[in-house]
Amino acid sequence: MPLLKGTLNPLVLKALCLGPMHAFEIASWLADRSGGEFMIEEPALLQALHRLEERRLIVAEWGVTANNRRARYYRATAAGRAHLRAETESLKGSVAALTAVLESRTA
Repeated sequence: MPLLKGTLNPLVLKALCLGPMHAFEIASWLADRSGGEFMIEEPALLQALHRLEERRLIVAEWGVTANNRRARYYRATAAGRAHLRAETESLKGSVAALTAVLESRTA
């Protein structure tokens, strides 16, 4: 299922608020938690990571994966965690409003 516009950044931030991850781990975490509904394409994820890093909502450093490969590990900053809290409330409100409209049975 394609993501709604504007939802990838908060989803990535949510993953990174749980601990440092590299891009493949983020994509896998999102796919697992969504029951396979959110299959994030690598270019979209990398663009989101760059956007979040530019906005200083995440930071990155090089590390070594469990498979002994070099990878960039990303983690949320304090500003990123605060941004996620605000975005979560906004998205919850939008989802509630969307649900109310779609479940409406009157004209």
